Amino acid sequence: RSRMVPMRDAAVPVPTTRLLLKRREMAEVQRALQSQQEEFRQRMEHLAQCRQQLGQQEEQHQDVVLKFNAFLKASAARREQALQRADEERARAAGQVAEAARLRQKLEGLQRHREDLARRLRSFHGFSDYLRGVLARMGEFQDIPTMLAHFRVLVGVQAALPQETEAGQEQLAQGWARLQRYQEEGGSELPRPNSELARLHTHLEVAHREVLQGESHWAQVQSTAAQKTLLLGQIKLAVLNLFQLVTARLEVPTDVALEDTEAQLDTVLLCVQDLAAICAELRPGQLGPCPPHLPVATSAAPRGCHGASEPGIAP
Repeated sequence: RSRMVPMRDAAVPVPTTRLLLKRREMAEVQRALQSQQEEFRQRMEHLAQCRQQLGQQEEQHQDVVLKFNAFLKASAARREQALQRADEERARAAGQVAEAARLRQKLEGLQRHREDLARRLRSFHGFSDYLRGVLARMGEFQDIPTMLAHFRVLVGVQAALPQETEAGQEQLAQGWARLQRYQEEGGSELPRPNSELARLHTHLEVAHREVLQGESHWAQVQSTAAQKTLLLGQIKLAVLNLFQLVTARLEVPTDVALEDTEAQLDTVLLCVQDLAAICAELRPGQLGPCPPHLPVATSAAPRGCHGASEPGIAP
């Protein structure tokens, strides 16, 4: 019986070929795997770089956020300061507007007061002319304050004359009493020796001389008092005339007795001082017809001119 050799299929590779094919496939797979590993490694490196860049960007973003927050806080603070300054400026502007209105009102009041003072100054020219006329007629004084001061001294002299008269009368009475006592002593001691009589006679002569001197001094005092009284009467008439002119012109209260010359003189002096103050206020630093500085009135309570017609100034 013959042995049959099986027929080999041409489409089926032999084992060696299959092994080679498998090896080739394995090599290709190995190369593909290595390629994929390299690609994966590169991708991982790229991802690491991206992660590092993202970390840096995140840090940068955090810095930017912190800076932006600080900027927002600074902006808010500046905004608050700007609003506060704006409020302060508005308040200051309102205060300046109110101050300007107050100053405008004060200026208007001062202008009205200046006009009133100017009118009063024009009305006072008559008094100044009258005082200068009196000064020229008397011819004894250099200026009006000196004349008024002299009148005041005369008033003081008049007040002192009664005291001097009383003192002179007391001295005269004491002299007559001593003379009478010496005469009585001399009459009662006639039997005494001549020396004692001579001494008493000397005392009597001395007392008699003192009495004569006292009488002479008293006569001189009476003569001086008569002259001063006459001059004082003239001064009182002049002061009364001036007082009546001032009160009639200024329409001030005239509640002063006719015999109170000192109060009348104080009223006139206060009016003249008002005139000097008005001149100094209206013409500061200028020379003009204004009277010089006058002595201060001595009355305890000023009467008349102060506060009579002078308008007040709003503070």
